[in-house]
Amino acid sequence: MSLSGCRSESVMMRGMVIDMEEARLHTLAQVKAFLGGTAEGAFRVPKTERHRFIESVLTRFGYAQQGRVGKGVLLRYLERMTRLSRQQVTRLVRQYRQEGTLSTRHGAPRYAFPRRFTATDVAVLADMDALHGTVSGPATKKLMERACHLFGDARFERLAGISVSHLYNLRGGNQYQRTRRHWTKTRPTGVPIGQRRAPQPNGLPGYIRIDSVHQGDQDGVKGVYHINTVDSVTQFQLVATCEKISEAYLLPVIRQLLEGFPFVILGFHADNGSEYINYQVATLLEKLRIEFTKSRPRHSNDNALAESKNGAVVRKHVGYAHIPQPFATQVNAFCANHLNPYVNFHRPCLFPETVTDAKGKARKRYRDEDMKTPYEKLKSLPEASQYLKRGITVAQLDGIALRISDNEAAVALNHARRHLFQAIAAASRKQA
Repeated sequence: MSLSGCRSESVMMRGMVIDMEEARLHTLAQVKAFLGGTAEGAFRVPKTERHRFIESVLTRFGYAQQGRVGKGVLLRYLERMTRLSRQQVTRLVRQYRQEGTLSTRHGAPRYAFPRRFTATDVAVLADMDALHGTVSGPATKKLMERACHLFGDARFERLAGISVSHLYNLRGGNQYQRTRRHWTKTRPTGVPIGQRRAPQPNGLPGYIRIDSVHQGDQDGVKGVYHINTVDSVTQFQLVATCEKISEAYLLPVIRQLLEGFPFVILGFHADNGSEYINYQVATLLEKLRIEFTKSRPRHSNDNALAESKNGAVVRKHVGYAHIPQPFATQVNAFCANHLNPYVNFHRPCLFPETVTDAKGKARKRYRDEDMKTPYEKLKSLPEASQYLKRGITVAQLDGIALRISDNEAAVALNHARRHLFQAIAAASRKQA
């Protein structure tokens, strides 16, 4: 190859003999032409010849006397020929300028620190771990100290002074692994059902939150379960009751609740209970094209709306006393015919207004004019009829809301509840 008057240069790569007329480069102009006329990787100085080559280039071109531009050209040339990085080349040039030579450190003998802990010590450590079930490093160190100083076991004389960090080094070594292998069971992974985040209704109805309320135990026998669902925006609430929260009992109740809301359901949020986080519920929601979300760890407000309604509505109207499971059908009928209509059409709720102060902190403000029933909140939304299910109109819902007064609805609710609990008590006395 001919470059700016230089004779051809041939390079035998990968340990073969290099026959280069590199010494014929004497000016920076020739070096620039060489860099511009050769491709990356076309030439390479063997690793064993790098230091000698760098010394010869720096001496021949008088690197110390060159200006900034000239030094940059020489550094690029050394990078191209040695295949070293700019940082490595700069370090070697600095060493050459300070010491006047580049020492070859590849063959320098390394200082070998004496081994304090022998193969016998590693075997003793493995036996100790096998006896005690591989406890933590500090506990193992304390056990070896006690074995040596308290019980006089000479085998632990050196291990009694080991540091906890080096104890873990011995456990990770090949000799320890050959002596004793510690197997652990595969840890279960999280169930990939639902998105772990809070629901994001953005002011739209149809994003419900769901929670379970257990109606007490008696003599080790479970009571009924109430399933409480609340819409995030309108606080429209439906409560249903089932005997158990297994798949056979719970899925029909969830379908009943989803069908009972007058508006289209878009989101379904639950805590991490297995009665909801399972493939049967996920399949049902997927068929209905409903978004499935679940609560996040250390975020208690994700499902706070449903949990607050557990006490304010469910516990207030059905109490805490044990209700036997055979009465689930009667309690469910009471919820559907009396409790749910009263709560949604006749019981006012507070709706907060979020106000951001000058410091950027969001505060909730509750005003009297914002107190409405869940149905009135639904009607107050812009173009509320667009959210209703097919076949349901605002006129139909108005008929339900105005059919009886709030006081008449409360009287009917109290009468139905009293009759329900009298029937449960009478049946329980007969069984006793």
